[in-house]
Amino acid sequence: MPGRTARRICLGMTAAAHDLVPPLPSPKPHARRHYADFTGWERYQSFFPESMHCTPDATPREEWWSWSGLDVHLDRMAVAESKIKVIVLHGAGAYGRVMAPAAVLARKHGWETVSPDLPGYGLTEVPRSRLVYSLWVDCVVDLIEAELERDGRPVVLFGVSLGGLLAYQAAARSKKVIGLVATTLADPREREVRRGFARTETLGTAGLWLLESLRGVTDGLPLPMRYMSRMDRISNKPELATLCATDPLGGGNWVPARFLRTLMSSAPDIEPEDFRVCPVLLTHPGVDHMTDISHSRRFFDRLAAPKRMVVLEGASHMPTEPLGVEQMERAVLEFTRELERELPSPLARRACA
Repeated sequence: MPGRTARRICLGMTAAAHDLVPPLPSPKPHARRHYADFTGWERYQSFFPESMHCTPDATPREEWWSWSGLDVHLDRMAVAESKIKVIVLHGAGAYGRVMAPAAVLARKHGWETVSPDLPGYGLTEVPRSRLVYSLWVDCVVDLIEAELERDGRPVVLFGVSLGGLLAYQAAARSKKVIGLVATTLADPREREVRRGFARTETLGTAGLWLLESLRGVTDGLPLPMRYMSRMDRISNKPELATLCATDPLGGGNWVPARFLRTLMSSAPDIEPEDFRVCPVLLTHPGVDHMTDISHSRRFFDRLAAPKRMVVLEGASHMPTEPLGVEQMERAVLEFTRELERELPSPLARRACA
């Protein structure tokens, strides 16, 4: 690539960083915020079917998990009789509380859920120098372990958007989950996936090449996710897409260039061809303009594990459309009931313990 082009791209990134003020201050010790006092998340509720709305009797309970020197915010929807536990993972355009409609739906079917705010998103603050993509994987792997130690209930991972890839990578490293559900699965090491993720073709090729080649200079550069990715396509409902792209706790967030660089070069502990950790359900939106369905299908086809793919009719990248949500609910219900039937009896579990 000509040096002039490289300089122009680099200068463009730097200019964007100076034009806007990134909301990534170093966290203050013991400074904890709560969604009970922060109502911005409620604006997402109206975009989901009414059956998924939070109510006074069906709103996640806020918890804090001390992990690796960080205070990780958790939303827990407790269900005492739940046979399994679902860990719900957001992507780069949301945070744990935005996943509350999924928790409400899971509760109706008798499943307990835990939804973390991953480091740098939602209410989980992290020093900018620590924010690399592998921190997300480490966080989820250790959360799986912590939840298993908490009550021994088997864990299912449910990942939305980038959370789907994260769920796969955490399952591959942990090897302690019984099922994996994802709305998208795409290998960021693929050139086409990179180009599809980035807001422009130049950012997806030359821009990412620069982040890797000049990482000693660019790694700490704060970048706005809404300008780096196709955040404007996260939903086919313009109002919801705008909400996601401007929410400073989610898609309107700034991340260090190091996070994007390490995300795009992240390799799983187990390649799909060798992945037999657990069954996989892929529920890819049928009208997804952010992650092309062909990217997920390529990854899905490589999987060695028992698998099933369902295309959600009329659904966008963040599935909120009633028909798509209904299809996803039905597919997840069938998938999870099958997992539950395979569980050993409580007596057998006690004997193994």
